[in-house]
Amino acid sequence: MTHRPLRSCSAAAVVLTAMASVLTAQQPAHAAADRIRLGNTADVSRGAWNGPAFTMNGAGGVVTATMTRAIDEIRGGTGTLDVVVLAGSAPTSGSRTPECDAITASAGVNSCTTWTLTAAADGNNSQVNTDVRNAEFVYFAGGDQCRYAAWKGTALEASVESVVAKGGGSGGGSAGHHINSPIVYDACNGSVTSSEALANPYDRYISFTTGMFAWANYGSVINDSHFVTRDRMGRTMSFLARAVKDGLAPGGAAWGVGVEEGGGSLFLDRNGMATQYGKDAYVVLADHQPEQAVDRRPLTYSGFKIWRLTPGSTFDFKNRPTCGYYLRSVTNGIADTNLYSGTPVSDCGGQSGGAVLAESEPNDTRDTADDATSLTFPASLTGGMRSTSDRDYFKLTVPAGQTVAVNCAVPSAYDADLYWLDANGSTLERSVNDGAGTDESLSFTRTASGTGTYYLDMEAYSGSGSASYDCRVTRS
Repeated sequence: MTHRPLRSCSAAAVVLTAMASVLTAQQPAHAAADRIRLGNTADVSRGAWNGPAFTMNGAGGVVTATMTRAIDEIRGGTGTLDVVVLAGSAPTSGSRTPECDAITASAGVNSCTTWTLTAAADGNNSQVNTDVRNAEFVYFAGGDQCRYAAWKGTALEASVESVVAKGGGSGGGSAGHHINSPIVYDACNGSVTSSEALANPYDRYISFTTGMFAWANYGSVINDSHFVTRDRMGRTMSFLARAVKDGLAPGGAAWGVGVEEGGGSLFLDRNGMATQYGKDAYVVLADHQPEQAVDRRPLTYSGFKIWRLTPGSTFDFKNRPTCGYYLRSVTNGIADTNLYSGTPVSDCGGQSGGAVLAESEPNDTRDTADDATSLTFPASLTGGMRSTSDRDYFKLTVPAGQTVAVNCAVPSAYDADLYWLDANGSTLERSVNDGAGTDESLSFTRTASGTGTYYLDMEAYSGSGSASYDCRVTRS
């Protein structure tokens, strides 16, 4: 039996091996997970935290006002905490740790660690997960939310969830804002514009990740960023119609939260109350099936409900309002004009869901009380017990026949008591629950004729701190 010579096969193998070497050399090398830590090398150890708290930013950078508030509320105004920044790519210029540079400038930060993770497998890196689990806040940097969505199902997803579960927090900007909603526009096929999304709500650039982070009080939400500057209302409308049509949002209603860049940031506290900072944000609701949402056909949807949140205004995500919105529709891919402003079809104390009045010291007497008489309701009164003898007074008026309800979230740094006083300072109602961090609530109905003047008095009982209490005031 004659055998075929082997030399030609060997030569071919050498050629193939050489070609493979060239191709391998041309492939981009996967960068190793990169860690940079600022501040103390040892993590804080503490039994309890006062969150959760969340920051949702319209651009990638840290917004100092909401980050400081999150830090203060999580630590209850005392001690320090650790922060981890997660990034899918390194900055192309300037500091390698821009987010941590801003965060470590705030009081109450023990350390800030930046991890740059460029592959899905990095989500199972043991050192990454140790750092995250030992932290009290996780900030997702701007960049590409598809890289963050790739961590779904990894140990890192569970580690971030553990931070929130222990009373810490999460947040981010731009891509980091997107990943913090339960329905994520992941942009894994590319970014879509409003005109493209309205022309075809099933455009190939529209894809979603679900089943990742699901924060309390924030269900059925799709986040969007750079909202007004990049004209993203139209694409958010298309996302919401898709979410309702495809059953991505439980209960048949989907909510969009679009935050503007340039310092726009939505702060969400442990009770589901959001406060807007810096620039406007928009809450958009799709609460019925779209009239038309099919592939390669333009969107038709009547009656999106839109709340415009101006800086300082609030929105209750736990008890979402059913009033205060304006309406806009899309017909055959063409949206109504004036998408970013409108007159509410019904008034429930302002289209934003209420105003916020922060205390201004000195306000320790009725004569120096902060004036809340011009606020629309519901509204929030905020402040801190700066000393163990601090008292904060707020002046309000109540018309005949109306009931005022006050519910105060108190941080764990102190025990504070709540009093409702008449114009002469006599106590009419009180709430004096025991224990630091124990919430207080009361209600009062004016049965007399005319409008009366009253004072809300928040008094320190024990402890003190800069962490803010938040008293939600409603009138009915």
